[in-house]
This record gives sequence, structure tokens and C-alpha cells, in this order.
Amino acid sequence: MIVLGLSAFYHDSAAAIVRDGDIVAAAQQERFSRQKHDCAFPGEAAAYCLDEAGVTLDEVDFVGFYDKPILTFDRLLETYLAYAPAGLGSFVKAIPVWVKEKVFQKKLLIDGLNGLGRGTLDPDKMLFGFHHHSHAASAYYPSPFESAAVLVMDGVGEWATTSFGVGRGRDLDLFEEIRFPHSLGMLYSAFTYYLGFKVNDGEYKVMGLAPYGELTYADPIREHLIDIKEDGSFRLDMRYFDYCTGLTMTNDRFAQLFGGPPRGTGEPLTQRHMDLARSVQEVLEEVVLGLCRNLFDKTGEKNLCLAGGVALNCVANARILRQGPFENIWIQPAAGDAGSSLGVALAIANNGFGGGAARQPAPNGADAMQGAYLGPAFDDEAIRATLDDVDAVYEEMADDALFPFAARALASEKVVGWFQGRMEFGPRALGNRSILGDPHSAAMQRTLNLKIKYRESFRPFAPAVLSEDAGEFFDTDHESPYMLLVADIVEDKRLELSEEDRHRRGFDKLDVVRSDLPAITHVDYSARVQTVHKETNPRFHRLLTNFKQETGRGLLVNTSFNVRDEPIVCAPEDAYKCFMATEMDVLVLGNFVLFKDRQ
Repeated sequence: MIVLGLSAFYHDSAAAIVRDGDIVAAAQQERFSRQKHDCAFPGEAAAYCLDEAGVTLDEVDFVGFYDKPILTFDRLLETYLAYAPAGLGSFVKAIPVWVKEKVFQKKLLIDGLNGLGRGTLDPDKMLFGFHHHSHAASAYYPSPFESAAVLVMDGVGEWATTSFGVGRGRDLDLFEEIRFPHSLGMLYSAFTYYLGFKVNDGEYKVMGLAPYGELTYADPIREHLIDIKEDGSFRLDMRYFDYCTGLTMTNDRFAQLFGGPPRGTGEPLTQRHMDLARSVQEVLEEVVLGLCRNLFDKTGEKNLCLAGGVALNCVANARILRQGPFENIWIQPAAGDAGSSLGVALAIANNGFGGGAARQPAPNGADAMQGAYLGPAFDDEAIRATLDDVDAVYEEMADDALFPFAARALASEKVVGWFQGRMEFGPRALGNRSILGDPHSAAMQRTLNLKIKYRESFRPFAPAVLSEDAGEFFDTDHESPYMLLVADIVEDKRLELSEEDRHRRGFDKLDVVRSDLPAITHVDYSARVQTVHKETNPRFHRLLTNFKQETGRGLLVNTSFNVRDEPIVCAPEDAYKCFMATEMDVLVLGNFVLFKDRQ
């Protein structure tokens, strides 16, 4: 059975395709359109998935859409009625769009697919899932577990903001939920907005900013914004928020509570902003731990699967692993709405339609995501054609020369763009669309932030480490192939700090070298770790092995191959443009090598 899954029209549109329960391909629309968080119909992503599977729409058994638009429309109407007459302006703006486009989404989707030139879809094959069930399915079905508790946390999907479930075999049941407007995702996004970052984009900046701050505002958040119950559930005090009726996340009462208006774009970040970030991060972690304990008590499961946008908070994930009741956790690498395209396809495939085979976890404790390398790949012929078309100056190297060369370049503190194999699915670059550097370099973090990524200097970089060497550098015994867990730098890699350095506050902490690996050590000694496995990415593993032979360290700085406000690169042309627009030193496209000073 072949199932095509789609998510679209809010943010991070995507498509995925599944054959007999096995994941064939998945990709976000933004990678093709080059519009970050593209919410449009995912035509190019869907076309790629069909082509990768070698099928037409006529051969597809079902197409699934990740939520039920009519239920979201119901929430919109009920919310406006409950808060009337407030919010009339946003109501007038929203309703015509809903009536014209979103209530009649089935026709929009079918017309969009039929316009791809890849066959014709029978309308009876179009199915609609529930938003949180699609999230849950994306986490449970590819997981390595035979059974597991499932927790979904995001902003909102239809009515649900938090869902509790359990998966056993091919059965997945969501048995309880917390409903809009009470939402952990909305709480965190409210602070994202208030701190001057973009909602649905800047939440990870809040997480990265948090270690610079103190818990100054944690008690006011607990006392005024969120009522946390004994069973881990919660309610927000909606008098402080504007997202139900207005066009902003917070209101004047929120601003009065926290000492001023929202930070404007371009305004400097102050200690107050850092303290707010630290405080909301702490409260989020406390609530998530409470939810996990409640779920554990109700299911008795030793394994936990996570999805929804909140599951991208790798600091909270690590705290669940450290302090939570579950023995094992697995997080869908595309935990946001993009991953729901895969979730709805897997839900349909496991629903018994067409008598498909029962779900089987991958052997040897592996998951079914194939390392999240589910996007397009480009062969040597395609790469060469692109380079010739732009008159690039390049060399072609056999593998035996390429890997030692790249390792030497990295060891000499060169910044290397690394483009190999299939593109990653989800928000993280995992070694196929990556910018790499030497984590031992004290200047590397600042160089990457200011000269390559063109982004805020406070943001940390993640390490990619040989899975077999992770314990040498990080205080963890848990695999983290998708860069969704943080771990502390081990004690013997840390440096002794002076009394002055220990008492620095705010961004003054940036000037302190804290470990032997300064480029990936955050100010709280944490790092967002990617463990690299030979089985899922032999080429990246080989590069790390060569770098270890060169330097004695089997780890690299790994950041996504893009600049600020652009999606991760997809095609060779995207990589070349990014390379030429930044101060990157070397670009490796497959087996082709480009030097910046020769272009």
C-alpha cells in the first residue's frame, strides 16, 4: 500500500510517502521554494516524493492530510464568540480567508496534486487525520519501541494543545487532552514574541538565550500566567494574552507585569530579556516533567515518544531523560508540523486499510527514520552540470583523497560547507547539508555566527561526534542522532575559571573560554549533541574518523547549511550560492571541491 501524506497552510508545509509501512521519502516545501517556513501547498515536495517512490497519483492508494480544517474553523468561530466583541478586527480579516480557502481545503488539495503532472487523484482516496494524532503517529510508528507512551505538545491543533496517548503494536490511542487556549506552546511563543523574535521561528533563540539569565521572573510566571495542577495539567490566565482575539501574542497587562513593552526588532537584548528567557524555560521544563509523570502513572509504559513543536526544545528533552520517570525516550526529528505529513501517512498505513502488514519496529533497537535522510540526493553528473553552469572552479577528488583533505582543512580552522547524499527531513542539518568547523578553535563560534550565518552572536553551535566517542566529551550514555538532546561537557574537558570570569553576567559570559571545546560549549557547559553512526551516515562518520586521525578528536562543529532567514540548502545550486555569499573557505559537493579564493 502506498500513502502520500501532506501538511500545509499554517507553517512548514511538507510531504511524505510511505510504501507498505516503510518510509520512502519526506521533505519540506521550503527547501524547494526557498521561502523559510513556507506554508503554501507543498507541490514541489509532493512531486519529489512521488518521483522518489516511482509512482503516479493513480498508483497511490490514499492521500492523507494532517488535520481536519472544519474543526479548526469550529475553534475559530467559538473563540471569537466567547470573547466578543473583542477581536472583531482579526475576525473580519480571518473569516473570508477561511471560507474561501480553508473550509474547502479538499478541493484545493486535490486540484494542487492533479496540477503536478503526475497522474490524477481519485477524490475518494483523500483522507483527513486529526492534527495531534498525526503528530503522535509521526513519533510512535517510526520509534524503536514495541509499545510506548506518547506525548504531543504544541501551540494548537484543531482544539488540542497537549495530548496523552499510548501505542501498542499497530494501535495508537490518544485518551486525554488539554484544550485551547491553554497551551504550553502558546506560552513559550508569547515570550518569543515579547522578547522580539518571530513566533514559530525564534523559539530556539529563547532557549539559546536562557543560560545567560537568572530565574528572576519564574515566580511571577507561576503566580500570574499559569496555574499548574497536581496532576501536571495547567491553565493559563488569558487576561495576559492576546492570541485568542488580537493580532499579537501578549497585551498591556503582560507588559506591565514584566516591566515594559515587547522588545522591538533591532533593540539590544538586556539582562531583563535574558532573565525572562531563563524563567520561561524553567517553567516550561517543570510543566513538561509534570505531564510526563502523569502520563507514566496512567500508562505504566517504560518508553516515551514525543512530537509537536515543544518537543524541539532539546533542553527540556534532556531534563525528561535525566529526571523523568521513563527509561527511554524517542523524539520525532521533524517534531513540528512538517513531520505530521509523515505521521498521517503512517497512521493510514497502520490503520488496516487494504490489509497491510502489522507494524514492526526496526531491528537492533534502531528507529525507522533512516537517520532522517529522506530528501533529494544529487549524483556527480547533476553536481558537475550545476558547477559548469555557474562557471565554478572546482576539483574532483576520489574518496581516498577527499576525506583526508577535508579533515586537514578543518584542522587548520577552515570553515567547510559539506553537501552529501540525501537531504535531511526536519529543522536540523545532520551531516548532509552542513557547515562544519573545528570545535577546538576559540574563534570558531564568533566566526560562524558573524561571518557565515550572519546571526546573533549569543547563539551556540552544536557538536557532531562519533557515537562511539560521545562519552569522552559529554556526560551522556544516550544516543542523540537527531540533535534533540543537550548534554554537559565532561569535567576533564572544562577549564578552571578565574573569580572574575565566574561572576560575569549576561553577554559578558561570551568572552570566557570554558572548555577545551570552546566553539560548542554553551555558557552553562551544555551542548546540543548529535551522535553520528556509521550505519546511518557512513560518509559523515568517515569524515569524523579522519578528523580524529588528524587531531585526536572525533567531533566537529555542525551547523545547518544556510544563512539567517533562509531555509537549509537543498540542491547544489543553493549550496553554491550560499558558499559564494558568505566567508566560507571550502565547499565540498559530493566529490567536488571548491576553494573560495579560486572562484
